[in-house]
Amino acid sequence: MQKQSLTYLYLLLVTSMALWGGTWIAGRVLAQSIHPMSAAFLRFLLASALLLFMSWRAEGRIPRLRGKQVLPVAFLGATGVFIYSYFFFTGLQTIPAGRAALIVACIPVCISLLSAVLYKEKFGPVRIAGAMTSLVGVSVVIADGNPLALLSGGVSRGDFMILGCVAAWTAYSLGGRSVMKTLSPLTAVTWSSVFGTLMLLPAAVSGGLAEDVLRARPLDWACVVYLGALATALAYYWYYQAISVIGASRSGIFINTVPVFAVVMGFLLLGEPIHLSLLLGGLMVVTGVYLTNRT
Repeated sequence: MQKQSLTYLYLLLVTSMALWGGTWIAGRVLAQSIHPMSAAFLRFLLASALLLFMSWRAEGRIPRLRGKQVLPVAFLGATGVFIYSYFFFTGLQTIPAGRAALIVACIPVCISLLSAVLYKEKFGPVRIAGAMTSLVGVSVVIADGNPLALLSGGVSRGDFMILGCVAAWTAYSLGGRSVMKTLSPLTAVTWSSVFGTLMLLPAAVSGGLAEDVLRARPLDWACVVYLGALATALAYYWYYQAISVIGASRSGIFINTVPVFAVVMGFLLLGEPIHLSLLLGGLMVVTGVYLTNRT
């Protein structure tokens, strides 16, 4: 692949991670007035509509699934949309966001290890060092320089919920690699979002979806638009586009930059302080991403 094209692909990945970092800010605002499952449903409802429009513009029609493609794509919707959203919001009800973010930062390592086992991706010493360096860097950022402090409280039910996020997103990433052997990244993301949205509907209705829609503030709707249009429709598509070219493990390692972007946006938008640990941890994350993606 040409160096220029690869650089462009990495730029899309970094932009996706920045958008996902902003979901922490938007999610914090939404949590003040909208039930978590209602927020998740509205996010993916908007994302599905936009993705269907993008697919129609790209191909001149809404792409159809063949019979044997339905279950694999439904699996993506179940893992990357429904299950991930459920475990994520449920876990954050009982454990701090920093602790959850450290657990979620295990995703790239899980993707890389399973890619090496299932797909025989090369995972030599340099990539191992890169993955571990990035993971430690994230822990330094979110634990304010003391990663061991995040483990002092033992393992709770909330911890296991966030571990469910790790399993769900790992399955989504690896499942997407298999699905995209017969589907384009845009088609795979579009239909997985549609299936996931349908799965979220019953949980959202039982959580008070109608009431949430009626009392939502303009700021809440702005957050829903950000989450659905930018952080989901575009970011999910770019992420799958990267997986189709450079593989799940090399794409997944970029997820470790999400907490760094979240802290930076917290400083810019909410006035939260930036400590030396952010600078040191951020440097480790960037270094780890570079090592893991060396050709």
